[in-house]
Amino acid sequence: MRRLLPFALALPALILLGCSTPTHPTADHRSSTPPPPDPTTTTTTVPQLPRPREVRLDDLDPCEVLSADQRAQLSLDHAPNAYVDNAFGESKVCSFRSGISGNVMRLALVTVEGIGVWLSENAQVEPVFTTIGGFPAMVIRTPGLDDVCNVEVDVAEGQFLDVMFRDGGNEKKATQDTLCAGAQRAAEAALSGLLERR
Repeated sequence: MRRLLPFALALPALILLGCSTPTHPTADHRSSTPPPPDPTTTTTTVPQLPRPREVRLDDLDPCEVLSADQRAQLSLDHAPNAYVDNAFGESKVCSFRSGISGNVMRLALVTVEGIGVWLSENAQVEPVFTTIGGFPAMVIRTPGLDDVCNVEVDVAEGQFLDVMFRDGGNEKKATQDTLCAGAQRAAEAALSGLLERR
């Protein structure tokens, strides 16, 4: 099985969101009008939706978050594969493959920074705000990568649940809408599994 796309691929390039750089006219010492203020850089922040509760991800195994029944409902019929992804401070990750749909799901428990990282000036993504099981969440599409979709769930201060669904090389390529719908179903199942353990 080839290694799943790292977080670094989901955050591919540096851009400035909502940033403008107006040009300043040459100063006219005869004019009493003050020069315009220096341009400012703005960033989008996570909407302040309250979490129903804190669900800490410390000391959890991502391969055990989904029950066998939940994996069956998501058609994830291959054995889970655990590894560590150093893109976010060696987060614990588990990947699941479906021999039925051919799609791949990755579940990461990010404990080193909050969900706002997806809205930083370094992220080049198109977030859509939503909720998963009452928790603030985002559906993330990365321009130019139409074979993957992420759902991020804000479960605790400085921690989030990352669910990625991608096309696993199907003969008939899955649409991004299909992948995003799968990622949302998987995120709902994962959150349900987390709540049972916390």
